[in-house]
Amino acid sequence: MPVVSGTCGGAVPHPGFVCEGWQVDTVAEGAGAPVSMGGVGGVKFFVPGKPSPQGSKRHVGNGRMIESSREVGPWRERVALVAHNAMEGRPVVSGAVSVSVRFVMPRPQSARGDVPAVKRPDLDKLVRAVFDALTNVVFKDDSQVVSVFASKRLADPGDTVGVTVEVL
Repeated sequence: MPVVSGTCGGAVPHPGFVCEGWQVDTVAEGAGAPVSMGGVGGVKFFVPGKPSPQGSKRHVGNGRMIESSREVGPWRERVALVAHNAMEGRPVVSGAVSVSVRFVMPRPQSARGDVPAVKRPDLDKLVRAVFDALTNVVFKDDSQVVSVFASKRLADPGDTVGVTVEVL
């Protein structure tokens, strides 16, 4: 299992940093079983940085639409770059995939103790931004995703904000 040391997609590793690829040897059949990436294997990586949601687009005239968030473009580019490096030259998957996304969000100064991440951004919009970034990098289209596990939590002291993505 290759593990990147030094840099991964421009990100500097830290304790707990993961940017690795692995080959899935067997996949159990049946309900709830993970889906193999069409024999290509799986990919798992961490993208450091403040996750940005894929918001709505707004019409600005003459048929032009722009993103409502200025931060989502650079965030998607960062996710796509780290995903591309983690794919290690493997082809884009054309079959069904299962995806796990685990977000670590910045902790507000007012948060004390173990509190859930119940404030904005919405989890579904965070996932949408990641799926858009993975399109044509890991899989051809996000419609190929047949199962999803998604979570968000506030960063504990010493944690790096970002997202861990695993695609099988």
